[in-house]
Amino acid sequence: MFKTLMVPVDGSQAASVALDVACKLAQADQARLHILHIPESLAHDTLLVWGVGAVPMQASSDELDRAGRQLLDAAKQAAGERGITDVEGSLHQGDPARVIIEQARALNVDAIVMGSRGLSDIAGLVVGSVSHKVSHTAPCRVISVH
Repeated sequence: MFKTLMVPVDGSQAASVALDVACKLAQADQARLHILHIPESLAHDTLLVWGVGAVPMQASSDELDRAGRQLLDAAKQAAGERGITDVEGSLHQGDPARVIIEQARALNVDAIVMGSRGLSDIAGLVVGSVSHKVSHTAPCRVISVH
């Protein structure tokens, strides 16, 4: 059914559950899994929790890049531990919804598996969640995981 799946991760619990669902789908169909991370800046002082530690918002772009790569590596390792051998990861900058859509087109994915809420729950309530935007504009199926 699926040849290529994409799962955006941001270090949230919802993204972790989405990765688990994506791995189960990928394993069932022997599909390629592409893990995507787009660091999202928040409008208030906070710590971003990446699943591999916390990064202060005033961190340099090198620190954010390093934390993002660690998050991708951890997600790829988790996928490997779930039996997924065909897994790739990429780190991108920009508006998360737009980047997810662009990458879905570029990679010609069959489905995007993503958490219904990520780390930016407060911003999502004001300007619309990333998952909501993706589900309405994606060129493929979107599986939203609660």
